Amino acid sequence: MTDATETAALPQLNLEKIIEDILNVIEREREREIIARRYGLYERRETLEQIGELLGITRERVRQLEKSVMAKLRSVADSELPHIDSVETVLGAHIGEYGGIARIKDLATTIKADADKIDHARVAFVVQLAPNLTHVDENDHYHNAASLRDKHTEKSVREYVGNVIDTVKKIGKPVHIKEVAGAMGHPDHKEVEALAHVSKKLSTLNKKWGLNKWPTVNPKNIRDKIYVILQENGKQMHFNDIAQSIRDSDFKRKDVTTQAIHNELIKDKRFILVGRGIYALKEWGFKKGTVADVISEVLKEAGEPLHRDEIVARVLKKRFVKETTILLNLQGKPQFERTAKATYTLADESELDPSAKPEKITVKK
Repeated sequence: MTDATETAALPQLNLEKIIEDILNVIEREREREIIARRYGLYERRETLEQIGELLGITRERVRQLEKSVMAKLRSVADSELPHIDSVETVLGAHIGEYGGIARIKDLATTIKADADKIDHARVAFVVQLAPNLTHVDENDHYHNAASLRDKHTEKSVREYVGNVIDTVKKIGKPVHIKEVAGAMGHPDHKEVEALAHVSKKLSTLNKKWGLNKWPTVNPKNIRDKIYVILQENGKQMHFNDIAQSIRDSDFKRKDVTTQAIHNELIKDKRFILVGRGIYALKEWGFKKGTVADVISEVLKEAGEPLHRDEIVARVLKKRFVKETTILLNLQGKPQFERTAKATYTLADESELDPSAKPEKITVKK
């Protein structure tokens, strides 16, 4: 693999100059026009129909000319096509750093920091002409990519990417790429990660990979982002902190208001209010209810009277509230009966006042 020093010493590629010189190899102006427009080398890519209408020829004739010109360019790539040696040296080194295969947009960025879509198109074009590089064309399943020909063919890239997807499906949850590589029996996790980046069916978040449809690696709405933040934190959080964590995250869209976060926390059953403005995940074992409900649950689970200190300790494992709030509920609610000094049990339900309502936890907005 090329190290950082060797990469820094590589020749610089002037994409605009490279494209200009390659197109000048094409003798006929009409054919140069077809290639430039078809591959989006100066403006957006155009269809066969659009080019045919512009040049006054049929769609099929445009296709034939494109195929013929590209074949001629490839046939002289080893000897007469300008800049191809430099292109292969530079792009090959960067592809090696990525793990033997890389997305075109990433390669373009290594050449030009502010690379745009036209730069991406130019890199893809020269890759298709380079004898020692393989181009993976973009479609609904794969990103536009390039690999080292002695390492991958286009067919093998697609097969390997399919194996990565199948492995992630079998694991069934987001995991580090090393675990994916291990499950595949692949010795190089960096290459597996490079292959995963080529797939449009996989996503990564916080160094874990999963299927694109899994919200834990590809959150598409506020609720999914809240879930990811709580899961990564591993414990309860105040809604203000959740909102700030989303704004500080690597999510694509993270400009959210605190009120919007709070509204989604209230609506989604995955999130449980466990204190004043504090939320946890239901999957962690938390249940909805007031402090009085939690005290009742604690006493039911105990099956016997408990000292108030023990009640407080057990409630605090289920709710994040002040100790005084627990004691006020314990002493002021009719469903709790004192059986001895500072010791309580559940009162006989038949003696309770049906109009008595437990006090709810209030949340400051």
